[in-house]
Amino acid sequence: MEYILPLLGFALAHLLAAASPGPSFVFITHTAVARSRGAGVLASLAMAVGALIWAAGALYGLQALMAQLTWLEIGIRLAGAAYLIWLGITLLRSRPGPVAAEAPAPQPEAVKGGGMRLFLRALVLQMSNPKVMVFFGSIFVALLPSEAPHWVFLAALGIVFVNEFLWYAALSLLFSTRGAKLVFDRWRVWIDRATGGFLTLLGLRLALDR
Repeated sequence: MEYILPLLGFALAHLLAAASPGPSFVFITHTAVARSRGAGVLASLAMAVGALIWAAGALYGLQALMAQLTWLEIGIRLAGAAYLIWLGITLLRSRPGPVAAEAPAPQPEAVKGGGMRLFLRALVLQMSNPKVMVFFGSIFVALLPSEAPHWVFLAALGIVFVNEFLWYAALSLLFSTRGAKLVFDRWRVWIDRATGGFLTLLGLRLALDR
């Protein structure tokens, strides 16, 4: 029982971090409203897998490896930045189309494709910033006792996966409602452009980050 409170504190800290707006938030909400609830939930699963990979990397020493191989961290960060910019520019180039009541609205390339392609795109997006692993390393050290048994850290990894999936799945359910889709159909081009601009700026910021 002595490790329950640290785990609860870890769960709360991570959930607050996961809920903060960022590229994953934008991707999930846009996918859910522009495509479907199922697509949003599938992308949510990919986000959870990506977060789990970074958390496991922090727990099992990948963070220390990247600290030694700075070129690896820089390469992953620049590739992630390029991907964000590509997604953003794709959405910025969206064109007006008929609303859902008349015909299906054309989807930008960023949200097209089969389930596996969507899953991989969401996963790559979640993996685009290796500094996420630094965050996980920090909260592991700050909130979990270093002498804790291994099951505590495995439980923390489970919390990361569940928190990420439930949060993004909830967003998918919210933004795939009929009301949200009607608003999106009416303002689709402007929403696409605002989303694209946000992702592009995030990509540029990631590329220039030190």
